[in-house]
Amino acid sequence: MTAADPLLELLASRAYRRGQFTLASGRSSEHYVNCKPVTLSGRGAQLLAPKLLALVEPNAAAVAGLTLGADPMVSWVAHAAALGGRELDALIVRKEAKGHGTGAWLEGPLPEPGARITLLEDVVTSGGSALKAVKQLRAAGYQLERVVAIVDREEGGAAALAAEGLELKALYQLSAVAAEHQRSQAAQS
Repeated sequence: MTAADPLLELLASRAYRRGQFTLASGRSSEHYVNCKPVTLSGRGAQLLAPKLLALVEPNAAAVAGLTLGADPMVSWVAHAAALGGRELDALIVRKEAKGHGTGAWLEGPLPEPGARITLLEDVVTSGGSALKAVKQLRAAGYQLERVVAIVDREEGGAAALAAEGLELKALYQLSAVAAEHQRSQAAQS
């Protein structure tokens, strides 16, 4: 018997649903994963931050992510890094340019152009959201080669990212989260 994985259990109980859903991409799916109930919980942050930080490139100056899903993730991964003595800033990529002031796409302490940034995502399906963020970060002069996700839905996102020179590192595959959900449901019956 293998040891329990408290993060996988939390994702299966709070983030995963089975039914009929329309995804952000417009596709239909019987699996739905909304990581916000996990990423916005204290326990979720405690479990996720060190696991995500371990996948951030060692030479990254910052972690970044598209608002809203990645907002808590980039903040507490940067915090976990600081607690460990590592300098790592957090950036938020807007979905559209700010409509006033500087018209900025990026929020946070901006590293020098040319700096390496690791992109964080909660869920990767087609890779479209990650690629939107990468486009803005690359346009600002940053180097991106890795996307770190909580869940890879296994629906082509990794291939789409690879086509743009990006490596996807996911903590879990959708199949593992769904299997844990099913196991938990069976145990409760």
